[in-house]
Amino acid sequence: MGLLDKIFKTPQDIAKEEIVEVPWHPLTRMEQLEEIMKESEEKTVVIFKHSTRCGISRMVLRNFESDFGNSSEENLKLYFLDLLSNREISNEIANIFGVQHESPQMLVIKGGTVIQHDSHHSIKAGSLEQYL
Repeated sequence: MGLLDKIFKTPQDIAKEEIVEVPWHPLTRMEQLEEIMKESEEKTVVIFKHSTRCGISRMVLRNFESDFGNSSEENLKLYFLDLLSNREISNEIANIFGVQHESPQMLVIKGGTVIQHDSHHSIKAGSLEQYL
C-alpha cells in the first residue's frame, strides 16, 4: 500500500481489503451430491443451507462469513445451498444423510457421513477447525 493509498482510502476501504472471502461452491444440481460423497473421502465437506427469505438465516450467514478464517481449500470444501431455488436437493440431502431439514443448517461431512450438523445460532465458522 503506497503513501497515497493510506491518505485517500477510507477506513471502510481498508476493512474491505482485510475481509476473507468465503470460497463458496454453489450447490445447484442433484448430481453434485454424489460428487460431495466422493470429495468427503479426501477432505472435509460442508453444506450450508440458507433461506434467502429468512432474516435469521441471513444473520447466521453474515456471522459465519465474517468469522470464517483462512482454512485451506486443500482440507475443506464449502457448498452453499439456496433452499428456495433448490428445495428438492435439500430434501435429498435429508434422505441421503438422515438429518432432518432445518434452515439455516450446516452439515459437516467426512467419509460420506455427516459427522456434525448445526442449525440456527449453533452454526459457527470457528467450529470447523476441529473437523479438518
